[in-house]
Amino acid sequence: MLKGHTLAEKLIASHVPGSSGVYPGDLVEVDVDVVLANDITAPISLREFESLGVERVFDPEKVVLVADHFAPNKDIKSAEQCKLMREFARAHGLLHHYDVGRMGIEHVLLHEQGLVLPGDVVVGADSHTCTYGALGAFSTGMGSTDIAVAMATGSIWMRVPETIRFVYTGIRRPWVGGKDLILYTIGQIGVSGALYMAMEFAGPVVDGLPMADRFTMSNMAIEAGGKAGLFAVDDTTREYVAGRAKRDYQVYAPDTDAAYARVITIDVSAMEPQVSFPHLPENTHPVSEAQGVKIDQAVIGSCTNGRLEDLRVAAQLLTGRKVHPDVRCIVIPGTQQVYLDALREGLVETFIEAGAVVSTPTCGPCLGGHMGILAAGERAVSTTNRNFRGRMGHPDSEVYLSSPAVAAASAVAGTIVHPDEVI
Repeated sequence: MLKGHTLAEKLIASHVPGSSGVYPGDLVEVDVDVVLANDITAPISLREFESLGVERVFDPEKVVLVADHFAPNKDIKSAEQCKLMREFARAHGLLHHYDVGRMGIEHVLLHEQGLVLPGDVVVGADSHTCTYGALGAFSTGMGSTDIAVAMATGSIWMRVPETIRFVYTGIRRPWVGGKDLILYTIGQIGVSGALYMAMEFAGPVVDGLPMADRFTMSNMAIEAGGKAGLFAVDDTTREYVAGRAKRDYQVYAPDTDAAYARVITIDVSAMEPQVSFPHLPENTHPVSEAQGVKIDQAVIGSCTNGRLEDLRVAAQLLTGRKVHPDVRCIVIPGTQQVYLDALREGLVETFIEAGAVVSTPTCGPCLGGHMGILAAGERAVSTTNRNFRGRMGHPDSEVYLSSPAVAAASAVAGTIVHPDEVI
């Protein structure tokens, strides 16, 4: 006898015309609400789109292009990439093309602007498109060729994934937030532990998380191999969406008798802030095991931790303190709005007085692009999402992943420390 449906199955089925329900393993054609690409991935998609011989995108309101990886342009090649996007957006009358002055890191920008809502299906030519699962949307990354087809037809095909349900219980300690929960989780199941599966986050601990922490957790589902990272919609979600939604949306919830591939319960009561050692996100340790690791650079930002709440935490640690003279501290607001809000709240002043540098919104150092490349032998603590060998620069550099609290505290100490060490 067939059981009820998971949240992922509900969301997918709602976008399969004529479907009465889908189950893991089904191959389905799915209508999409948002199609996303950036200045690295979009040019490939746009060339493939042109090869299809289609005159117009399926809906100029639903195709979103964001220049965030190498904008403002760092070199001639990146300038050409952004020019292609600019010309395509103008030719097709795209309503949501975010260029310099309006742009931000895509996975902070789209939900800030109300472009993604609960119940949506979103596909993007970027692996961290899974971020929007925090809103109760099915959101996943795809290849640039698939995105070209989605731009043309408004649909994609996929195999319905199985779901692992993660239930978080207990009481969070101070300084333990969404970044620590997801790093710990990836440490438990590994970088392939949820390969092509939806990760459904639940339990009293995540019910109490603010949206910023939920976005962080969904963002890193891909680091466990996940197809999507999903939260059910609750009052916190609705409050976040209320001032942003420009269209109606539909809320879906998993059935009480849904069939999960696994259910994993994690008691967070004894959890410390987490640090992922080089060179995989799964190489996770409590911060007490990283104490004393000398760093050359601290990066606070990215699509994982570039929201205003993240900057507030960092500023709390940096207020009245100085960045260690041997450390370069780089703070990157996720969007222009985050930057402006941080400026108005005095956070930018705090960062600069502490000896940090504040950048325009960019993915920059996260992928070893610009604005913070590491040299051979250098070591960084970073609030980004990946620490593969050579990810942020030279193959002989090292990246330690952490929360904004640990990164800011470590910038002051010159070594990786628990935030309490500098308070």
